Amino acid sequence: MSPWVSLVSIVSLILFLFFTINVSRTRSKFGVKLPDICTAPEFERVVRVQQNTLEQLAIFLPALWIFGTFVNPNAAAIIGAIWIVGRIVYAWGYYQSADKRGLGFAINSLATMILLLGSLVGIGMQLMKSLN
Repeated sequence: MSPWVSLVSIVSLILFLFFTINVSRTRSKFGVKLPDICTAPEFERVVRVQQNTLEQLAIFLPALWIFGTFVNPNAAAIIGAIWIVGRIVYAWGYYQSADKRGLGFAINSLATMILLLGSLVGIGMQLMKSLN
């Protein structure tokens, strides 16, 4: 497998770790006591960025690796990098206002859909080859 796919995977996990640390930092900033999460809207948006990123990682990482295996590892890394940019744009917008998260979500959703559909096509083509 391409080291680029591995690098994109690690960077996406580091980004998630940054979002997780930001939840703790923002919790302290706004004095949100554990286990509360529904207090200051600013804190709730930071939590949603972290939670949504975790939800997206569960789809993104397997799709990235399957695409890299059955389609093209370099293309997977490029699409994965676009996904990371989308997550950053999503977080940046959402931290400001929930209404500003759309562009980033669209970018990373499109990247994920390309990885998923490409993976399905790549697997299908591999299966067709094995039948011949």
